[in-house]
Amino acid sequence: MIGCGFVGSSSAFAMMRSGVFSELVLLDVNRGKAEGEAMDIAHGLPFSRPMRIYAGDYSDLADCALIVISAGANQKPGETRLDLVKKNVAILGSIIPQITAVNREAILLIVSNPVDILTWAAQKISGLPPQQVIGSGTVLDTARLKYLLGEHLRVDSRSVHAVIIGEHGDSELAVWSGANVSGVDLDHFCELQEITDYDKVLELIYKNVRDSAYEIIDRKGATYYGIAASVARIAQCIVRDEHSVMPVSVNLQGLYGVDDLCMSVPAVVGRDGAEKVLEIELSQEEQAAFRKSAQTLKEVAESLNL
Repeated sequence: MIGCGFVGSSSAFAMMRSGVFSELVLLDVNRGKAEGEAMDIAHGLPFSRPMRIYAGDYSDLADCALIVISAGANQKPGETRLDLVKKNVAILGSIIPQITAVNREAILLIVSNPVDILTWAAQKISGLPPQQVIGSGTVLDTARLKYLLGEHLRVDSRSVHAVIIGEHGDSELAVWSGANVSGVDLDHFCELQEITDYDKVLELIYKNVRDSAYEIIDRKGATYYGIAASVARIAQCIVRDEHSVMPVSVNLQGLYGVDDLCMSVPAVVGRDGAEKVLEIELSQEEQAAFRKSAQTLKEVAESLNL
């Protein structure tokens, strides 16, 4: 775990609690912070499963199978994820060469924001194959969508199957055309639950998902528990070689009409990273929204001259 701020330390704690890892090394520009977090998290091991947790340096990454990068400037109140781009690309530029100098086999999982642009930048800087560098993408956004839908529909959120794709940010979109509750089409399920004006309800839920981070940051200064749970889940998929489908940020390479740009779409995730990127069916309206999201990211990517 590179970066021991709120997101990094919370993610490390979530991964410890999952009990599927044998070793976890924490790195931070502030070595003392990494040491303190490692000590604090390790004290919870008697309630989990045996593993080794310690603070280290880049030489300790030589045999890591997965390297998570959460280092970077935090999003401030009133600031968009894209506002962070130049600061965090510069930070990434100092981190990636130190990783590839000792390890070119590990999967890189980018968590820092703006995650889609930083995932793309990490691929450019590292020179690693596209499937080996992935971003946490809209895994958290999708969890937020499932949670809010479950609350409104009065069902277990795990029975809700819906996905957010595109940018992890203001231009993301909900794929309502494929949404269902355990195989029951979402529109029909709303009718069964006697929910009226569900088009307006779904639009409101989407906006709440999109703006969740702003709402949380405005109240407590940062978001970290939700993304920590998301990071731990992605990490489990990789380490366990689960081949689970989740909307991570990946280089589309011509899919969805987008080339050489990282965006979040469903992909099969396993030991080799994004093992297969899935091109799902979208309505015409969703296709247009996705292209608009891609254009937003493309303009930012081109401004970096990587």
